[in-house]
Amino acid sequence: MECVFCRIVRGEAPADRVYEDGSVVAFLDVRPLFEGHVLVVPREHLPTLTDVPPELLGPYYAVVRRLAGAVEAAMDARGSFVASNNRVSQSVPHFHTHVVPRRPRDGLRGFFWPRGQYRDAERAAEVAAAVRAAVSADGAG
Repeated sequence: MECVFCRIVRGEAPADRVYEDGSVVAFLDVRPLFEGHVLVVPREHLPTLTDVPPELLGPYYAVVRRLAGAVEAAMDARGSFVASNNRVSQSVPHFHTHVVPRRPRDGLRGFFWPRGQYRDAERAAEVAAAVRAAVSADGAG
């Protein structure tokens, strides 16, 4: 099945575009959490964050940053929620970032799911060590 975001990027599917440049397109989410909820996508079909080339990350997130400010201003919001899913809960397999205007007591709670804690400091240290090892192993830092 063809990617709906790729169709939007090519102008083959309707979308209320709010920004575009040579590598990024942003448009209103058709099922917004609140009015002004924007999706930012790379023009190129890249399924997940880990597929985005490092040279695109800076320019991509510069646009996300710009749109966070623009959405807040346009919607007279007190802040914004900026988030991306990576595979799990990613309804369209084309990397995208949500920019959602926020207001105090708007009804959204935290990260939308129950939060927990580590069973103890030892387990937290084990998890931190595993993540550090994976970061070292990826060769990027």
